[in-house]
Amino acid sequence: MTEVKFYESIEDELLRFAVIISKAQDRYVFCRHKDRDTWEIPGGHREPGENIFDTAKRELYEETGAIKFEIKPVCVYSVTAPDNFNGKESFGMLFFADIKSFETELHSEIEEIALLDELPERWTYPAIQPHLINEAKRRGFLPLLPS
Repeated sequence: MTEVKFYESIEDELLRFAVIISKAQDRYVFCRHKDRDTWEIPGGHREPGENIFDTAKRELYEETGAIKFEIKPVCVYSVTAPDNFNGKESFGMLFFADIKSFETELHSEIEEIALLDELPERWTYPAIQPHLINEAKRRGFLPLLPS
């Protein structure tokens, strides 16, 4: 079973991922990898020696083409899953971005982005990413929507 937890902070060197919940034109921004037919929140792995904020900005650009945006940290999150990192807890930083403008073309493994009024039905990481959205809502980064 996959477990997602949230923390205020953690030692910087433990942060392996950055995930960026994004909105543009007051709509959710999701991306679809060219090898999948599911939707995901932009994000990815931290490069060696990279600042976690730089990871978030780089991943947001690579996966959405965002070139002008405001970005803020939300919190630290962790995932523990039997099929991930030998079942050990792995950590990432959750961010929120308000995207003002995009490049006209994507330059990575992402096939397309979508601006959605509602959350997608088909998630790439359904055991993780809906929890991240809910935590961002709980912390006031997104409006609470009726269930």
